[in-house]
Amino acid sequence: MRIIACVKAAPEDADIGVNPDRSLDFSRAQTKIGSYDLNAVEAARQVADQTGGEVVGLSVGGEALANSKLRKDVLSRGLDSLTVVAGEPDADSFQTASALADALGHLGDYNLVLLGAGSSDRYAQQVGNQLGALLGLPTLNNVNRIAVEGNTARVERLLEDAVQVVEVTLPAVLSVTPAISTPRIAGMKDILAAGRKPVTEVVATMPGASTQVVSVLAPEQVDRKRTVVEGDPAEVAQQLAQFLKKL
Repeated sequence: MRIIACVKAAPEDADIGVNPDRSLDFSRAQTKIGSYDLNAVEAARQVADQTGGEVVGLSVGGEALANSKLRKDVLSRGLDSLTVVAGEPDADSFQTASALADALGHLGDYNLVLLGAGSSDRYAQQVGNQLGALLGLPTLNNVNRIAVEGNTARVERLLEDAVQVVEVTLPAVLSVTPAISTPRIAGMKDILAAGRKPVTEVVATMPGASTQVVSVLAPEQVDRKRTVVEGDPAEVAQQLAQFLKKL
């Protein structure tokens, strides 16, 4: 069983500042692996441990992962190896999916490709679906449980008001929710071992941008009105509804 866990390095949310013109200031933002991606890594590790397989990390935008500390961090979370793909780190979802699809051709056979619900910066939630379409493989998102038996994966998907159970033939591309796993905290032994794990750099084809970012601005800051709603539950609900209608 060979599992590919896709990850992305992105700026730390808490370090991003806001300039007076509402533009974002990334000058102090440290780069980290997105939390949603770590859910995918942990889920991949658990499936690999159950099936006696290996987990290969795959990331587009290799420049960010040139940082040895960042590489060790993600390798210490359960990956057996890491492949970094040269490319634009701020690529749109189709560019990223295309580069991942091309890079997978360099990795040989695999049984599962796992992605997080979305990247921690863009959170477009499109890369997994687009990657599956490009590869021509069974593709599912909102996955919160995976059980592999032979050449089949039994998958639970979280829908709006139900849990759907689907069986898919491998290989397949699955985008997992945070409910699927709790990312492990690496110990000193894991961190030391990460430095000896193989890291491969590959070049993949990336098409031109399919979208254009016009602007990225923080929301306008407004003073809180400190409106207090009092009364019994029915009265409070009615007052709250009237207040929301005025917004």
